[in-house]
Amino acid sequence: MRSCLERIAARDKDVHAWTLVHPELALQQARARDLDIRLGPLHGIPIGYKDIFDTAELPTEFNSPIYRGHRPRSDASCVAIAKTAGAIVMGKTATSEFAYRHPGPTRNPHNLGHTPGGSSSGSAAAVADYMVPIALGTQTGGSTIRPASFCGVVGYKPSFGVINRAGVKPLAESLDTVGVFARTVEDVALFTHAVAGIAMPAFETRSGDAPRVGFCRTPRWDDGDPAMHEKLELAASLLAKAGAGVTELTLGRDFEAIYDDQPVINDYEAARALAFEYENHREQLSELILENIRRGRRVSRERYDAAVRNAAHCRELLARTMTAYDFVLTPAAPGEAPEGIADTGNAVFNRIWTLLGVPCLTVPAFTGPRGLPVGVQIVGEYGHDTQTLAWARWVQRALGQ
Repeated sequence: MRSCLERIAARDKDVHAWTLVHPELALQQARARDLDIRLGPLHGIPIGYKDIFDTAELPTEFNSPIYRGHRPRSDASCVAIAKTAGAIVMGKTATSEFAYRHPGPTRNPHNLGHTPGGSSSGSAAAVADYMVPIALGTQTGGSTIRPASFCGVVGYKPSFGVINRAGVKPLAESLDTVGVFARTVEDVALFTHAVAGIAMPAFETRSGDAPRVGFCRTPRWDDGDPAMHEKLELAASLLAKAGAGVTELTLGRDFEAIYDDQPVINDYEAARALAFEYENHREQLSELILENIRRGRRVSRERYDAAVRNAAHCRELLARTMTAYDFVLTPAAPGEAPEGIADTGNAVFNRIWTLLGVPCLTVPAFTGPRGLPVGVQIVGEYGHDTQTLAWARWVQRALGQ
């Protein structure tokens, strides 16, 4: 704990990953863990929580002036369960406003002139900069996988609903998923095992296996930059060299529409989730979030229902497709982190997988031409999180990580 606090003191004045750290409270928890019997698999581990997770001991402000000093009376479910397993609340990490698109102050620790991604910007940056070993975020579009790629850490978006969302500020109820950041696949697996009860992967048994890999460029391949294309092609080559059976996976025409459906569902649900803030505190909302809410309020129920039906249809198609593969290799982001912090980057390579509800991981793998991280995304079958985590570790080894 002292090591984490020293790192935060030295670096966070530049990175701005945290909205609040209470050093004495953190040390008090650490001292209590020193005296406790071992409470569980997270005993003594400091964890950062995106500032949309309720915490009884610290304010939860959602990066909004509406909620300055807001003190929940209880912890979010996953916070409470992690504490029962021995974890320590390190502090609250920076988020974009209500985990939407208006960015917070966080900078990429690899180059302070670049975004860390978002909306889970502080969580990704804090883990990448060795301020904390594990941090929680959320993903509604690409808010775990993309910042993990930009910051060079492991980001894990479980299958939809694996980690309970009670006490997490909703944005889009059919998309919001609690995500986990760490520096190893083993660590994200350990946290999810402790909090959600999924089986720990038997990582060692995968070392000699030969997975069936679907290399999916997606219909939006051209939205990525040439460096990303090169790195993904290299990753596919290295996996094949390590023994994987790598074949092209082309998403059919039925999947084309879901690129438009995801933002329709996102905005429609967000406009309703933020109805109180819009009706009562409109002047304290950013122009960007107002624009998104107004767009969502213009979406008809018929258009929303059609998008939901098509998403269900595509989930069935993907489930049949995935019987031929152990996992899918696909881009985690369009490339390196963009310059500046006014925009958190494009989630085009994440949105469809979030809508489909399948488990996804960013595996740190490469650096781009500007020396910033470029990760790859591993996508598994819905509900097969333990197997997907095991394969992600296999991918790390195959890529020399």
